[in-house]
Amino acid sequence: QVQLVESGGGLVQSGGSLRLSCTASGIEFHIHAMGWFRQAPGKQREMVATISNYGSSTNYADSVKGRFTISRDNAKKIGYLQMNSLRPEDTGVYFCTADYLLAAVADGRGDHWGQGTQVTVSS
Repeated sequence: QVQLVESGGGLVQSGGSLRLSCTASGIEFHIHAMGWFRQAPGKQREMVATISNYGSSTNYADSVKGRFTISRDNAKKIGYLQMNSLRPEDTGVYFCTADYLLAAVADGRGDHWGQGTQVTVSS
Protein backbone atom coordinates (compact mmCIF):
# COMPACT_ATOMS: atom_id res chain seq x y z
CA GLN A 1 0.00 0.00 0.00
CA VAL A 2 1.34 3.38 -1.02
CA GLN A 3 1.68 5.94 1.72
CA LEU A 4 2.98 9.48 1.78
CA VAL A 5 3.25 10.95 5.25
CA GLU A 6 4.01 14.62 5.81
CA SER A 7 5.58 15.96 8.97
CA GLY A 8 7.29 19.08 10.23
CA GLY A 9 4.42 21.53 10.19
CA GLY A 10 3.63 23.81 13.08
CA LEU A 11 3.24 27.36 14.31
CA VAL A 12 6.01 29.81 13.53
CA GLN A 13 6.41 33.57 13.62
CA SER A 14 6.71 35.63 10.48
CA GLY A 15 10.29 35.47 9.22
CA GLY A 16 10.86 32.06 10.72
CA SER A 17 11.66 28.73 9.10
CA LEU A 18 10.25 25.22 8.94
CA ARG A 19 11.31 22.08 7.14
CA LEU A 20 8.60 19.74 5.96
CA SER A 21 9.27 16.08 5.27
CA CYS A 22 7.34 13.62 3.12
CA THR A 23 8.12 10.00 3.89
CA ALA A 24 7.13 7.51 1.22
CA SER A 25 6.44 3.81 1.54
CA GLY A 26 5.06 1.18 -0.80
CA ILE A 27 6.43 2.86 -3.93
CA GLU A 28 9.66 2.95 -5.89
CA PHE A 29 10.36 6.48 -4.80
CA HIS A 30 13.30 7.07 -7.13
CA ILE A 31 11.12 6.71 -10.23
CA HIS A 32 8.47 9.11 -9.01
CA ALA A 33 8.46 12.86 -9.39
CA MET A 34 7.12 14.62 -6.34
CA GLY A 35 5.78 17.95 -5.31
CA TRP A 36 4.33 20.08 -2.56
CA PHE A 37 0.95 21.78 -2.69
CA ARG A 38 -0.79 23.91 -0.13
CA GLN A 39 -4.34 24.95 0.61
CA ALA A 40 -5.29 27.97 2.66
CA PRO A 41 -8.74 28.29 4.25
CA GLY A 42 -11.31 29.23 1.64
CA LYS A 43 -8.82 28.98 -1.21
CA GLN A 44 -8.02 26.45 -3.87
CA ARG A 45 -5.08 24.12 -3.51
CA GLU A 46 -2.00 25.53 -5.25
CA MET A 47 1.32 24.16 -6.37
CA VAL A 48 4.26 25.23 -4.23
CA ALA A 49 7.19 23.29 -5.67
CA THR A 50 7.99 20.23 -7.75
CA ILE A 51 11.06 18.07 -8.25
CA SER A 52 11.92 15.41 -10.80
CA ASN A 53 12.68 11.85 -9.79
CA TYR A 54 16.43 12.34 -9.40
CA GLY A 55 16.21 15.97 -8.41
CA SER A 56 17.73 17.44 -11.56
CA SER A 57 14.71 19.62 -12.25
CA THR A 58 12.87 21.80 -9.76
CA ASN A 59 10.12 24.35 -10.16
CA TYR A 60 8.57 26.84 -7.75
CA ALA A 61 5.54 29.02 -7.50
CA ASP A 62 6.50 32.67 -7.94
CA SER A 63 5.28 33.42 -4.43
CA VAL A 64 7.90 31.15 -2.83
CA LYS A 65 10.88 31.53 -5.16
CA GLY A 66 14.01 32.43 -3.26
CA ARG A 67 12.45 31.43 0.07
CA PHE A 68 11.55 27.73 -0.31
CA THR A 69 13.75 24.85 -1.44
CA ILE A 70 12.51 21.43 -2.49
CA SER A 71 14.83 18.45 -2.27
CA ARG A 72 14.75 14.68 -1.91
CA ASP A 73 16.75 11.76 -0.58
CA ASN A 74 15.87 8.75 -2.69
CA ALA A 75 17.84 6.34 -0.52
CA LYS A 76 15.69 7.30 2.48
CA LYS A 77 12.52 7.75 0.41
CA ILE A 78 11.98 11.22 1.85
CA GLY A 79 11.16 14.50 0.17
CA TYR A 80 11.74 17.83 1.83
CA LEU A 81 10.50 21.39 1.65
CA GLN A 82 12.72 23.91 3.40
CA MET A 83 10.73 27.06 4.05
CA ASN A 84 12.55 30.23 5.06
CA SER A 85 11.40 33.81 5.57
CA LEU A 86 7.88 32.58 6.19
CA ARG A 87 4.99 35.00 5.82
CA PRO A 88 1.43 34.89 7.16
CA GLU A 89 0.21 34.23 3.62
CA ASP A 90 2.16 30.95 3.64
CA THR A 91 -0.33 29.61 6.18
CA GLY A 92 -2.19 26.52 5.06
CA VAL A 93 -2.24 22.76 4.90
CA TYR A 94 0.75 21.45 2.97
CA PHE A 95 0.43 18.23 0.99
CA CYS A 96 3.03 16.15 -0.75
CA THR A 97 2.23 14.26 -3.92
CA ALA A 98 4.03 11.80 -6.16
CA ASP A 99 3.55 10.37 -9.63
CA TYR A 100 5.57 8.77 -12.39
CA LEU A 101 5.04 11.89 -14.47
CA LEU A 102 6.41 15.28 -13.43
CA ALA A 103 3.72 16.96 -15.51
CA ALA A 104 1.02 15.17 -13.55
CA VAL A 105 2.57 16.28 -10.27
CA ALA A 106 2.80 19.87 -11.47
CA ASP A 107 -0.86 19.88 -12.53
CA GLY A 108 -2.05 18.45 -9.26
CA ARG A 109 -3.02 15.17 -10.89
CA GLY A 110 -0.53 12.98 -9.06
CA ASP A 111 -1.60 9.45 -8.22
CA HIS A 112 -0.46 9.62 -4.62
CA TRP A 113 -1.13 12.21 -1.93
CA GLY A 114 -0.38 12.56 1.74
CA GLN A 115 -2.86 13.64 4.37
CA GLY A 116 -1.28 17.07 4.85
CA THR A 117 0.46 18.95 7.60
CA GLN A 118 -0.66 22.32 8.98
CA VAL A 119 1.64 25.31 8.72
CA THR A 120 0.60 28.46 10.53
CA VAL A 121 2.62 31.66 10.31
CA SER A 122 1.75 34.37 12.80
CA SER A 123 2.36 38.04 12.10
